[in-house]
Amino acid sequence: MAGPPPPDLEVLRNRLLELEKEAELGGGRERIAKQHAEGKLTARERLERLLDPGSFVELDKLKTHRSSDFGMEKTKILGDGVVTGYGRIEDRLVFVFAQDFTVWGGSLSGAHAEKICKVMDRAMENGAPVIGLNDSGGARIQEGVVSLGGYADIFLRNTLASGVVPQISVIMGPCAGGAVYSPAITDFVLMVEKRSYMFVTGPDVIKAVTHEDVTKEKLGGAMAHASKSGVAHLAAEDEDHALLMVRELVGYMPSNNMDDPPVRLTADPANRRDEALKIQRDLGVPAIAGEWSLGLNLEVVSLWAPGPYNHALEKMDAFQEHVAYRGYAAAQLLSFEHYRGWFFWSYRTETTPAWSFRDAVERGWLPSRFN
Repeated sequence: MAGPPPPDLEVLRNRLLELEKEAELGGGRERIAKQHAEGKLTARERLERLLDPGSFVELDKLKTHRSSDFGMEKTKILGDGVVTGYGRIEDRLVFVFAQDFTVWGGSLSGAHAEKICKVMDRAMENGAPVIGLNDSGGARIQEGVVSLGGYADIFLRNTLASGVVPQISVIMGPCAGGAVYSPAITDFVLMVEKRSYMFVTGPDVIKAVTHEDVTKEKLGGAMAHASKSGVAHLAAEDEDHALLMVRELVGYMPSNNMDDPPVRLTADPANRRDEALKIQRDLGVPAIAGEWSLGLNLEVVSLWAPGPYNHALEKMDAFQEHVAYRGYAAAQLLSFEHYRGWFFWSYRTETTPAWSFRDAVERGWLPSRFN
């Protein structure tokens, strides 16, 4: 008895191409347009800018969630809200994932978490950095504890990878709850000014519980975390800047704890001498650059003149002016001596002696020798 006819490979191939194109649209053209209108790139656009051209290999492109609660079985989107795979930065292997905010706000499901865990496992197996581009509202509430369990699996891999391969997190949008716990325990966190946020819960919940009005920027913006909390290590002006910073950062670090940092050829000679180091050697103190300020408002300068010369400079004669400048210079030198070292940033000559280091020495406002 004859078996079923062999499948038409061309039909299957065309069907696969259709599914891949569908997956590349994420949440659809309308949501992509909205993402662009907000000044944000899509997950795939971010990976294109991050990785070397043509190097990205995607994993689990057609994976979908398995939930059937709340009618979720009727709304499955290929890729399930995260793009994962591996590629190269300056020809060095890296593993990456980029959450897609156009798909359920980048929320994390069980399948979504499995995709992230897979690239983290592969990163550790291959001894390569793992880079996460985070743009997620947190757990997918329709999956309940399954979603929370997915976060636990990711956290476990964060701890296993710690000290083994570099872990870099880039916050590319509003991330809350579980979406910020993992980035916070990675090696480097980058944020985008006025575009990305990290908080356990948002301003609306804060207001409902504490009756306090607080903005997203103040609660968890890039500058709040880069300048106050210390959660973020770097703040970028925009997404392109952030991705360039990641490429540069990867260039400074080894791929794993058994590797050496990258070495690059340079035209800068190894025996080149730095004049600033020579100053430090000769003086025996570190050099601190600062601007000489004898050229400030002359009324301010006059206040440093002692005794009867303490009055407006326009009423002084040449000698009184000399005393005022010298007193002001002495006060600055005294304050400089409280630090470990200093030097003047400019040796230029000007028509106004107050801005000329040479004139200041020749006129006796500054000592001719420094200790």
